[in-house]
Amino acid sequence: MNSSLYPEQQLVRRAMAWALRLKVNPTRVVIEELPNKWGTCSPDGVVTFAEDLASRDPDFQDYVIVHELLHLRYGDHGRRFKAMMTAMVPGWRELEGNSRRASEDSSAD
Repeated sequence: MNSSLYPEQQLVRRAMAWALRLKVNPTRVVIEELPNKWGTCSPDGVVTFAEDLASRDPDFQDYVIVHELLHLRYGDHGRRFKAMMTAMVPGWRELEGNSRRASEDSSAD
């Protein structure tokens, strides 16, 4: 990867590469401060990632990126979603434990 890119730009490029691989088309990929989660996917196709995800391990980045992008195809965390997660990020269940951010009022997404 081009080392002159800012970490956030590298994260967007990584997400777009995964989008091509997964054959999904987000309307936008946004990097912003998300204090209580690593990423979100809105119904209109905007995928947002936490800016501090850029400093995390690449395997963890892939887990979060694939998780959010798959929501463009699957609305829930059902069997097909989990099967695709396993196919794309084989160790995702181990990484999942790191995906929960500590918060005083932990709420389900």
